[in-house]
Amino acid sequence: MATESWKERAQAKREAILALIPEEWRIKNPPIEKQVDVTGKYIQQYLTEREVEITETTADEIVKHTVTGRWSAEDVAKAFCHRAALAHQLVHCLHEIFFDAAIADAKALDEYYAKHKKPVGPLHGLPVSLKDQFHVKDVETTMGYVGWIGTFEGKIGTGKEKVFESEMVRELRNSGAVLYCKTSVPHTLMIGETVNNIIGLTHNPKNRSLSSGGSSGGEGALIGLRGSPVGFGTDIGGSIRIPAAFNGLYGIRPSVGRMPYEGMANSMDGQNSILSVVGPLATSVPSLRLVMKAILAQKPWLHDPLVHELPWRYEQEREILEITGAIGDASKVGKLAFGVLKTDGVVNPTPPIRRAIDIVVKAMKDLGHEIIEWTPPSHRHLHDEGLKSWVFDAGTDIKGAFSLSGEPYAKQIEFYKQLDKEFIGSEIAATNVKMRQLKKEYLDYWVSTEKSTSTGRPVDAIIAPLAPFPASRFTMYYYYGYSTWVNMLDYTSVVVPVTNVDKAIDKADADYKPVDDRDKNVYESYDPEIYDGAHVSLQLVGRRLQEEQMLAIAEYVGRSIGK
Repeated sequence: MATESWKERAQAKREAILALIPEEWRIKNPPIEKQVDVTGKYIQQYLTEREVEITETTADEIVKHTVTGRWSAEDVAKAFCHRAALAHQLVHCLHEIFFDAAIADAKALDEYYAKHKKPVGPLHGLPVSLKDQFHVKDVETTMGYVGWIGTFEGKIGTGKEKVFESEMVRELRNSGAVLYCKTSVPHTLMIGETVNNIIGLTHNPKNRSLSSGGSSGGEGALIGLRGSPVGFGTDIGGSIRIPAAFNGLYGIRPSVGRMPYEGMANSMDGQNSILSVVGPLATSVPSLRLVMKAILAQKPWLHDPLVHELPWRYEQEREILEITGAIGDASKVGKLAFGVLKTDGVVNPTPPIRRAIDIVVKAMKDLGHEIIEWTPPSHRHLHDEGLKSWVFDAGTDIKGAFSLSGEPYAKQIEFYKQLDKEFIGSEIAATNVKMRQLKKEYLDYWVSTEKSTSTGRPVDAIIAPLAPFPASRFTMYYYYGYSTWVNMLDYTSVVVPVTNVDKAIDKADADYKPVDDRDKNVYESYDPEIYDGAHVSLQLVGRRLQEEQMLAIAEYVGRSIGK
């Protein structure tokens, strides 16, 4: 009997995903050139008014209805299952669908509320989507690899996929969340756009000629189409923040050890020099805060040995709220100090990103806050040193995953095939020592800014690009340095949507002189006609483990610019 080819396995999986969408929810996907933007009214045409109302309510507002019994968990779950099904047909954003299990769970939550007159937890009845690194019982985890289909992380016959769940999945269930789908990723997870041989490309719903980002690109696209109110991704080089930025969402990259990672699938597991972290993406900062507080209330440090024992620190959040006048005595209102990074000197941002920086800087200045130029130690050195950690094993883990099926590599990660030299222990140690030195150098610079501000504090947050472009064109993500430096320093970062590309304003620089070939490639990839209407976002960066402060600052900045 002939062995099934990787193409046949991929096609069977792709068709199995579509088969889980009820017939009455099936739609025709128009050609991209005929319908570039499928957000807003376009997707709404397939939904009832009630479904639109539910799915366009933010996560923090949804729970106000579900924890009081005003909205049934079943109605909410069905609405989001329907919209997620539509989203997948339009942009290819789902790897796994388990709508029936979700609706059954939602019904059980409604029964619990009817009997006990109280919610199960703070996320009672809230649909939460998950990147396809989370293990959920009775649901496959392929992580975009054809060779993982029908296995547990490539291992055949373990049966573990039937019963095993990641630690955070358990905590979400305990909090009352309803889990209903897992979202698409690029195979390897090491690409800033989402492509694999199972579902192909995941498109940006606001502008389908652009990428939805990666590696949590399915999350970005799904939430961008309001097929989920909040979801969790992971970030080792920008993989939460890139999809959040490309899809006009808020997303937080917490520092290592703040959110549980125990029991997740991963690439290059055991590489500990720069660790991947879990974090949420959503349409509002209160939604991010809601799910993070719910997870921390579960005391994840008792179940994941790498999580710090740090409950939610209200006092740190309150400090920012008092400074900005959101709460407290008006006499205590002060000002924040922002550093602004306009370029890292390696690759320059394209015109829409530069305009977004100007918008945020002006808004903060107009409100009386302080802006200083951010002139840190070399990002080039940080970037070059940190990248070594992602090739320590010469791609052994990734090559092994591809060898299971014989499937081809996406063009963006073909370089892994060429790697042939593994780092030895002393080389890894030397890289770790150098990284520690660079972290110390950067921290010293940050602390020294207290001499440049009038607040008596070092800079509170850095206003910075997250990528040199609003979103990448497919196969044209030429530079990751604007996201990776945050991972290399293990800083907290929150993405804030700022504006949209306007081809009449964000014109290409006719007389631009590139720094080098990489900068030239980025510059030439920007076309105002193609990018018109795309989301434009920035990141606000704080020091390590400053999640409470940075969410408060991000919410303040977002409101200040009308977002």
